[in-house]
Amino acid sequence: MRTLNGVDAVPSNWPASAISIGKFDGVHAGHRAVISELKSLAQRDGLAAVVVTFDRHPLALLSPSHCPNALVSVDQKLELLAETGVDATLVLEFNEALSSLPPEDFIRGILVDALHARQVLVGRDFHYGARGAGDVALLQRLGETHGFEVHVIDDVMPDNEHRVSSTWIRELLSDGDIPAAAALLGHIPTVRGVVVHGAARGRELGYPTANLSPQSEGLIPADGVYAGWLTDAGTRYPAAISVGNNPTFEGVPQKQVEAYVLDEDIDLYGHIVDVSFVERIRGMVAFTGIDPLIEQIADDVTRVRAILT
Repeated sequence: MRTLNGVDAVPSNWPASAISIGKFDGVHAGHRAVISELKSLAQRDGLAAVVVTFDRHPLALLSPSHCPNALVSVDQKLELLAETGVDATLVLEFNEALSSLPPEDFIRGILVDALHARQVLVGRDFHYGARGAGDVALLQRLGETHGFEVHVIDDVMPDNEHRVSSTWIRELLSDGDIPAAAALLGHIPTVRGVVVHGAARGRELGYPTANLSPQSEGLIPADGVYAGWLTDAGTRYPAAISVGNNPTFEGVPQKQVEAYVLDEDIDLYGHIVDVSFVERIRGMVAFTGIDPLIEQIADDVTRVRAILT
C-alpha cells in the first residue's frame, strides 16, 4: 500500500480512483465491509482503491474535551489498512485550514482534482467540510457535476440491533470484554510502546515483566490481568499481561502495561513491542503480602498458558 501524506503528495498523474473517506479508527468490521466493496468496485472498473483518512480525530481540533481516545495510532491504522489490500491511503492533516474548507471545495480539491474520483463510498452519516455542512445528498449532487458515482454503505449490525462502531468497541474494551471487542474489530486489540525500566518488582518475584512506556499507542483495556501476546521484531511470544496501577504496591503509575513473557528470558529494554490482548482472566486485587501475590501470579500464568495453547 502506498501512503500519501497530504494532497500535495498525490502525483499529478494519479489514476482514476474508487475512494472511501472516514476516520477509520480501529479499522473495524464496519470499515472492512466498506473496504471490501471499495476493492470490488475498483477491480470491476479498473480503478485505484484509495482510503482517505485523517491524522487525528476531528474533535481533537474542534472540541478537545469531547474527543474520544483513539483505538489505534495513525501508524497502527496505516498498517491495518495495508493489510486490507487497498492501493493507497491519503492521510490528511486535520488542521484549521482543512476544517474551514467549504464542502464543495473539500470534494473538488481532494476527491476530484487530486484523486480523480469515479466511485465514492461513504456511510449514511458521512459529513464533511466546514462545520460538517456537507452531507450525502450534497455529495450525490457533486458527483453528478464532477462525474463520480456515490455508494452509501449500510451499517454492519452483527446482532441486528447495534451497528459496529468505534464507540461500541471502546465500551467493550473499558469493560475488559476482549473477545467481543476483537470480534467487532476483526483483529486482536493491541497496544504498542517502548519497553522501559520499571521498579523491577516482577523480577524480584520471579516473573520479570516488560513495562511499556506511558506514551504507548492504542487504547488500553480495563485494569486487570490478561492472556495475550508480546511481539518483538516479528517474533511473537505468549504473555501474561497486567494492566493497572498494581494496588499491592505504592507509587505505581495508573494504567501501566507490563507483560511477562512465558518460558523466555529476553532483554527487551528500548525495544518497540506490540502487546496484544486475547482474554481477561481477572481484575486487579490488592494482596495482603508478597506470598499471596506470588501464588496468584503462578495461577495466572497457568491460566494464561491454558488459554493460549
